[in-house]
Amino acid sequence: MSPEAIEEVIATYYANMAAMNPQGWVENFAEDAVSHDPVGEPPAKVHEGFREFIGQLQAVFSSLEATTEHIFIAGHEAAVKWKIQGISKTNKTVIFEGITVFEFNDSGKIKTTRAYWDPAAMVAQLRS
Repeated sequence: MSPEAIEEVIATYYANMAAMNPQGWVENFAEDAVSHDPVGEPPAKVHEGFREFIGQLQAVFSSLEATTEHIFIAGHEAAVKWKIQGISKTNKTVIFEGITVFEFNDSGKIKTTRAYWDPAAMVAQLRS
Protein backbone atom coordinates (compact mmCIF):
# COMPACT_ATOMS: atom_id res chain seq x y z
CA MET A 1 0.00 0.00 0.00
CA SER A 2 1.14 3.49 -0.71
CA PRO A 3 1.31 6.00 2.12
CA GLU A 4 -1.50 7.94 0.41
CA ALA A 5 -3.74 4.85 0.35
CA ILE A 6 -3.06 4.25 4.06
CA GLU A 7 -3.89 7.87 4.88
CA GLU A 8 -7.14 7.56 2.91
CA VAL A 9 -8.25 4.46 4.84
CA ILE A 10 -7.38 6.16 8.13
CA ALA A 11 -9.35 9.27 7.14
CA THR A 12 -12.36 7.10 6.23
CA TYR A 13 -12.06 5.17 9.51
CA TYR A 14 -12.22 8.35 11.62
CA ALA A 15 -14.84 10.03 9.43
CA ASN A 16 -17.16 7.03 9.84
CA MET A 17 -16.49 6.91 13.56
CA ALA A 18 -17.33 10.62 13.92
CA ALA A 19 -20.45 10.12 11.79
CA MET A 20 -21.31 7.11 13.98
CA ASN A 21 -21.82 5.14 10.76
CA PRO A 22 -21.39 1.47 11.71
CA GLN A 23 -21.61 0.09 8.16
CA GLY A 24 -19.03 2.49 6.74
CA TRP A 25 -16.76 2.02 9.73
CA VAL A 26 -16.78 -1.80 9.60
CA GLU A 27 -16.12 -1.76 5.84
CA ASN A 28 -12.61 -0.44 6.58
CA PHE A 29 -11.71 -3.78 8.17
CA ALA A 30 -10.62 -7.15 6.77
CA GLU A 31 -13.02 -10.03 7.48
CA ASP A 32 -10.65 -11.50 10.09
CA ALA A 33 -9.71 -8.13 11.67
CA VAL A 34 -9.02 -7.88 15.39
CA SER A 35 -9.20 -4.72 17.47
CA HIS A 36 -7.48 -4.07 20.79
CA ASP A 37 -9.45 -1.00 21.86
CA PRO A 38 -8.20 -0.10 24.33
CA VAL A 39 -5.03 -2.14 24.65
CA GLY A 40 -5.31 -4.21 27.81
CA GLU A 41 -8.92 -5.23 27.19
CA PRO A 42 -9.70 -8.53 25.48
CA PRO A 43 -9.36 -8.17 21.70
CA ALA A 44 -12.55 -8.04 19.66
CA LYS A 45 -13.19 -9.59 16.26
CA VAL A 46 -14.45 -6.59 14.35
CA HIS A 47 -16.95 -8.38 12.09
CA GLU A 48 -18.43 -10.40 14.96
CA GLY A 49 -20.56 -7.87 16.79
CA PHE A 50 -18.09 -5.01 16.86
CA ARG A 51 -20.75 -2.75 15.32
CA GLU A 52 -21.83 -2.51 18.94
CA PHE A 53 -18.90 -0.14 19.42
CA ILE A 54 -20.59 2.43 17.18
CA GLY A 55 -23.89 1.66 18.91
CA GLN A 56 -22.30 2.54 22.24
CA LEU A 57 -21.09 5.83 20.81
CA GLN A 58 -24.59 6.56 19.48
CA ALA A 59 -26.10 5.82 22.90
CA VAL A 60 -23.80 8.30 24.67
CA PHE A 61 -22.99 11.04 22.15
CA SER A 62 -25.10 13.36 20.05
CA SER A 63 -22.03 14.40 18.05
CA LEU A 64 -18.35 13.53 17.66
CA GLU A 65 -15.50 15.28 15.92
CA ALA A 66 -12.32 13.29 15.27
CA THR A 67 -8.99 14.90 14.45
CA THR A 68 -5.88 13.04 13.38
CA GLU A 69 -3.01 15.13 14.69
CA HIS A 70 -0.13 13.03 13.28
CA ILE A 71 0.12 9.94 11.10
CA PHE A 72 3.38 8.00 11.04
CA ILE A 73 3.56 5.34 8.31
CA ALA A 74 6.04 2.48 8.06
CA GLY A 75 5.37 -0.22 5.47
CA HIS A 76 1.88 -1.67 6.01
CA GLU A 77 1.50 -0.06 9.43
CA ALA A 78 0.63 3.37 10.75
CA ALA A 79 0.57 5.00 14.16
CA VAL A 80 -1.99 7.76 14.51
CA LYS A 81 -2.10 10.41 17.24
CA TRP A 82 -5.76 11.40 17.46
CA LYS A 83 -8.15 13.55 19.46
CA ILE A 84 -11.92 13.23 19.67
CA GLN A 85 -14.29 15.86 20.98
CA GLY A 86 -17.80 14.77 21.73
CA ILE A 87 -21.03 16.30 22.93
CA SER A 88 -22.94 13.87 25.11
CA LYS A 89 -26.69 13.47 24.98
CA THR A 90 -26.73 15.32 28.33
CA ASN A 91 -24.90 18.22 26.61
CA LYS A 92 -21.49 17.65 28.22
CA THR A 93 -18.38 18.29 26.17
CA VAL A 94 -15.69 15.64 26.48
CA ILE A 95 -12.26 15.46 24.92
CA PHE A 96 -10.23 12.29 24.76
CA GLU A 97 -7.09 11.45 22.89
CA GLY A 98 -4.76 8.61 22.20
CA ILE A 99 -2.63 6.73 19.73
CA THR A 100 -3.86 3.90 17.53
CA VAL A 101 -1.54 1.59 15.65
CA PHE A 102 -3.06 0.17 12.46
CA GLU A 103 -1.83 -2.83 10.51
CA PHE A 104 -3.12 -3.24 6.95
CA ASN A 105 -3.39 -6.32 4.74
CA ASP A 106 -2.37 -6.45 1.08
CA SER A 107 -5.96 -5.60 0.05
CA GLY A 108 -5.85 -2.26 1.83
CA LYS A 109 -8.10 -3.30 4.71
CA ILE A 110 -7.32 -2.86 8.39
CA LYS A 111 -6.05 -6.15 9.83
CA THR A 112 -5.46 -5.08 13.42
CA THR A 113 -5.80 -2.00 15.58
CA ARG A 114 -4.12 -1.35 18.90
CA ALA A 115 -5.61 1.74 20.57
CA TYR A 116 -3.79 3.35 23.48
CA TRP A 117 -6.09 5.66 25.42
CA ASP A 118 -7.80 5.99 28.80
CA PRO A 119 -11.55 5.25 28.68
CA ALA A 120 -11.84 5.95 32.42
CA ALA A 121 -10.79 9.57 31.84
CA MET A 122 -13.51 9.96 29.21
CA VAL A 123 -16.15 8.43 31.51
CA ALA A 124 -15.05 10.74 34.32
CA GLN A 125 -15.68 13.75 32.06
CA LEU A 126 -19.15 12.42 31.24
CA ARG A 127 -19.95 12.03 34.95
CA SER A 128 -18.55 15.37 36.12
